[in-house]
Amino acid sequence: MYKHYPSAYQASKGTALQVDKEFYRRIREGQDHRTLVEQFEVAIRTGYAWKVPAGHVFRITTPVGPQVGDLNLWSLHDPRERMWASRSRQLQGAHVSTYDRLWSNLPFLRPMVTITDDSLANYGVDEHGGRLHDLLGTRCDPYVNRMLTGQDFHHHCHSNLTRAVLPYGLTEFDVHDVLNVFQCTGLNHDDMYFMKDCPAKQGDYLEFFAEIDLLCALSTCPGGDLSVPMWGPDAQDPLSVCRPLGVEVYRLDEQLLEGWEQPERAAYNSVHGLKIEKAAWEK
Repeated sequence: MYKHYPSAYQASKGTALQVDKEFYRRIREGQDHRTLVEQFEVAIRTGYAWKVPAGHVFRITTPVGPQVGDLNLWSLHDPRERMWASRSRQLQGAHVSTYDRLWSNLPFLRPMVTITDDSLANYGVDEHGGRLHDLLGTRCDPYVNRMLTGQDFHHHCHSNLTRAVLPYGLTEFDVHDVLNVFQCTGLNHDDMYFMKDCPAKQGDYLEFFAEIDLLCALSTCPGGDLSVPMWGPDAQDPLSVCRPLGVEVYRLDEQLLEGWEQPERAAYNSVHGLKIEKAAWEK
């Protein structure tokens, strides 16, 4: 085993990396002070997009049994601001759970959501180094599938997410690297990405607090619970292990939100050291 080495990005006092755990604990435990405002299921091998106002909570659930989901996030008012998986991975970890945040891309760089509850938080690290809720990999897509199999398949997570966001004026170019919800992954001894069977049971959930107004999109992965290989010599159609995912959106009572403010976009002035000289008539 390698010796432990400290992470590169350390929280300083007063920065956004220093999460107010008491506030998010209050939200998690305040079940009597929330109102269900929307609930739906995402059918197998499909995608769906929905809005979540800032200060609301949304849950992704497994209403039937184990199933992996691929999540995308955008600012509702400016879809150029989207979840930045790689920076979230650096700031929070390659796998996320309670109190971790998902951050937006440059030049915005602010927390989009904070995870308030995770029914699988105690999964930890298994014997293969697998962990849950993965930012290591990304969505499956029909381009790689064509490259590996020579066949077209139109229900990969990239395609599901693309179809889901079309009604909101977004396209394939807006779909981005994902949070793989309920997915168990890691890196093997060859430093290669692996995926394991999803350990979620019926009724498990991952819950998020919306720090800003959001457009969310979720794909029910065509690999289902990932217990059947999709590629390689043993590949087969995993349709039999595909299940729906549930989504619940809650409005929180004002008392739970006391002291909370939406995060501002990054304070950096974005000039990157460039200087603009005055025109001749301005001198």
